Amino acid sequence: MVVRQHRRRGVALVAATATAAGVVAATAGCSGSGEGAGAADRVASGTGQVLRAADVLVEAGSSKASTSLVMAAGGTRVTIRGRGRYNFRTGMGQLTVVLPKDPAGADEHRPIAELLAPGALYMKNRGAGVPVDKWVRLDTTALADGNLVTGGATDPLIAAELLRAARGVTFVGVQDLAGIRVSHYRGVTDIVRAAKAAAPHAREALAAAAGGFADDVVPFDVYLDDAGRLRKVRHQFSYLNQGRTVAVASTTLLYEFGAAAGVRLPPKDQIFTGKIKA
Repeated sequence: MVVRQHRRRGVALVAATATAAGVVAATAGCSGSGEGAGAADRVASGTGQVLRAADVLVEAGSSKASTSLVMAAGGTRVTIRGRGRYNFRTGMGQLTVVLPKDPAGADEHRPIAELLAPGALYMKNRGAGVPVDKWVRLDTTALADGNLVTGGATDPLIAAELLRAARGVTFVGVQDLAGIRVSHYRGVTDIVRAAKAAAPHAREALAAAAGGFADDVVPFDVYLDDAGRLRKVRHQFSYLNQGRTVAVASTTLLYEFGAAAGVRLPPKDQIFTGKIKA
């Protein structure tokens, strides 16, 4: 297994052959400039929707989700992808995270099963000395990044909670996203301010993340449908690793709202309690 942990004050990135130290920020083109007499009203309305994105997701109940975490270093691009379901009312979800192929092109990494819960991340097929039938449990409130990037994906509801501190929001335009009309907004949020404004289930994790990044200011692009539901969000995180600034672009896509998303956490006898190899 080539999966390794990358640590900086407790941050552990699930990545393959990881030497990521660069920024990857893909910006989707949108139609419309946001200019005109109604632009100011559109921005004001959009800002309110962005700030309420997490609340609207809770009202929506559940959805399917796709995630990607992109890093780059030395001309090498590393992408970790995930797919699963999420229950916004319970703050619980499940993802299957797929690691990239090794440099030789071999697809040797088994997909990692992840269960997301308030204050915890469970991982199976973790490798690095963990039996294949066991889960690893991480306390996300003790992670220096609050699990914004640790699991190779950002918890979808935590991603929305980050938007509670959005500011400088601008309207980019209206576009089609997988057949859904969405409004694209861009701005920045602040991890420290978001932690203070977050709902109880996310507060401790974001508070932990507030001290774990090189920059608490996080640029974002968010796409909301006509009902105000978050359909896509991209955050650009940065932190220091061995004196270098590492940037990670994390993208979450939400679709098929109302899909069944029940999650059962593993019993204690299925949780690995031994030492995890670095």
